Amino acid sequence: MGCRVGLASNQQALLPVWPGPLEVPSLLTDFHEVREIAWPGDEADGYILVEEAPDEAAHYKVENNAWIFRGPFTRLSRETADRRYSFWGNQGLLYRLTLAWLEKNHGVYSLHACGLVDEAKRRLIVVAGGPGSGKTVYLLSGLLRGFRLFSTETVHFRLVASEVQWFMGSLVDNIRLGTLRHDFPSFLPPALAGSWDWSREWQAKIAVDLSAYRYSKDVLTSPDCLLILPRVEEGRAGFKSLAIDDRRHAARILFQNISEKIASSFILYDVLAVTGLETQEQAAARLKAVFNLLEHPQTHQPLEILTNPKECWGNLLESE
Repeated sequence: MGCRVGLASNQQALLPVWPGPLEVPSLLTDFHEVREIAWPGDEADGYILVEEAPDEAAHYKVENNAWIFRGPFTRLSRETADRRYSFWGNQGLLYRLTLAWLEKNHGVYSLHACGLVDEAKRRLIVVAGGPGSGKTVYLLSGLLRGFRLFSTETVHFRLVASEVQWFMGSLVDNIRLGTLRHDFPSFLPPALAGSWDWSREWQAKIAVDLSAYRYSKDVLTSPDCLLILPRVEEGRAGFKSLAIDDRRHAARILFQNISEKIASSFILYDVLAVTGLETQEQAAARLKAVFNLLEHPQTHQPLEILTNPKECWGNLLESE
């Protein structure tokens, strides 16, 4: 499973260098692997063409599967407030187009989720949710319990005949310094211990390479699958788990989760508004895929969980 994208520019400095530094804006916080290949020609899923035009306002057009940009991108790249929302940042154009092209061209759907493998039970645990839902708490506490890493941020799946294929996602996670310092100090890189301004520990994130914990296989075919939809909050007492027995409700949650980065409009370099990448046909196919995933015999009833960081697993590991 992969997506091939052709990149070109009249300014070499505007093109990315893969794999690049390990940092918060890196695409390695989204995907398992990002690497440079020979110009893909007609085999590409799509193209991104960037033309430096210093005297023009940034603008773009779409022609078939080619996205063509003109504007003062050298200056904008230097001045942008958040490099995550750039052509090559982990919340930017290439990231979102890749998700859309994986769906459209390969039938691969991408959950905003972390993935852990319980090898003893041959079970894939998928913890899905938006920012602040508690994915990182489940991820790091699961690794401490001996689970293997399948993805930190994006879990991909494809339905083929009667099987569900799950594909490994990112192995790097952007984690708040406060979370590392107070809840999971064993994952805090030693180099940061005496070099960070800890007064910003709940605002700042760092990219943490967790590849040492990775699962041995890149693809899982129809494993026993547990879907968790958490709300983890400091100060909440106890552990409450609610099985979602209405598949329509579960489908709505997962559909919105998968659609978020594809369907929503976004801003590049603080100035260029880009419309969502959704089409009616893609949305319909995505909804069908979500229902098929939920109806698969290896998929457990999804669980909505309300808890706190220390009790996040509750009785999940004992229950079947």
